[in-house]
Amino acid sequence: MYAKRWGESRSLETACLQTSQPDPIELQRQQETKRKALARKRAREHLRLRSPEPVEGRKHVDVQTELYLEELADRVIEVDMECQTDAFLDRPPTPLFIPAKTGRDVATQILEGELFNFDVEVKPMLEVLVGKTIEQALLEVMEEEELAELETHQQQFEELRNLELAEVQRLEEQERRHQKEKEHRRQQQLAVLHKQNETSQKIAARAYAKVYLADLLPSVFGSLRDSGYFYDPIERDIEIGFLPWLMHEVDKRMEYHMVGRIVLDMMIREVVENRLKMFEQLGVKESKTFPDENDKQKKESLATGAEQVIDDVNQQDSQQTNGSLEKKPSVEEKLSVERKSFAERKQSVEKDSLEKSASVEKKKSIEEVPSEETEP
Repeated sequence: MYAKRWGESRSLETACLQTSQPDPIELQRQQETKRKALARKRAREHLRLRSPEPVEGRKHVDVQTELYLEELADRVIEVDMECQTDAFLDRPPTPLFIPAKTGRDVATQILEGELFNFDVEVKPMLEVLVGKTIEQALLEVMEEEELAELETHQQQFEELRNLELAEVQRLEEQERRHQKEKEHRRQQQLAVLHKQNETSQKIAARAYAKVYLADLLPSVFGSLRDSGYFYDPIERDIEIGFLPWLMHEVDKRMEYHMVGRIVLDMMIREVVENRLKMFEQLGVKESKTFPDENDKQKKESLATGAEQVIDDVNQQDSQQTNGSLEKKPSVEEKLSVERKSFAERKQSVEKDSLEKSASVEKKKSIEEVPSEETEP
């Protein structure tokens, strides 16, 4: 039986002849591919960013923007070039390798339907598979190119957007600094105006206080001076410090003199009484030893003499004390009287000092009040 897959030489020759002739399906596929490529190119050109249309009365002009010099001409310079390839002889077809026969021949049974025509049944399927594979490969390549173009366009867009964002941030920061400086200047101006208003108010208040107190202060100071609130510090020091000390020392000295005088009076009284007793005893002895008619007269004369001496002493004491009692008081009475008088003088001095200190404090408070009122 005949089997094309067994690869006879005649089938190879027919295959070479068929491949040398152009296939209409392949030509149609190539034309479709070219048409799609042109459509993609037009789409890319359409999506490319272009300059806006010129306004009325103007037109776009090409301008050199490259970093190197380029010669500009009215027409494109054309040059004819020729090339020729060397003639090569066609390579003869490679003979089919047929390995040596190894093994034994075995007969087999081929049923109807197991054999088929390769060119008729298999080749269209292979053509479809190859065409689909090539088409899928072309689609993938086109998709990769499109993705690359989109990525490039996206990178350009992101770079432009980053530049615009940086410029916007710079402008916003500049505006913020301007607003901050403006607010700072406004606050400074308000502070200066507030200070000027406050200063003018203080000056006006001070002037008003001066005018108001011009006639009031002399009368107030005069009345306070008449009342004794304004004093000489030396005189006040003498009244508060020196005079109390002097009175205290004088009281002490007078007390010492009074005690000495009282003790002296007691001593004189005791001496006189002792002398009187001694004279009485001497008179009694004489009367016993020498009785006389005039004993009574002598006793009376001695008594009168003693009484006269006592009266003289009392008279001297009364003269020294400036008309005190006619009868000389006892020592305890004199001491009690002196203590009472000293206590009364002490109380009077303390009372005067308290009154003077109260007057000084009152005067200080009155002096502080006008000073506070006169402050602007």
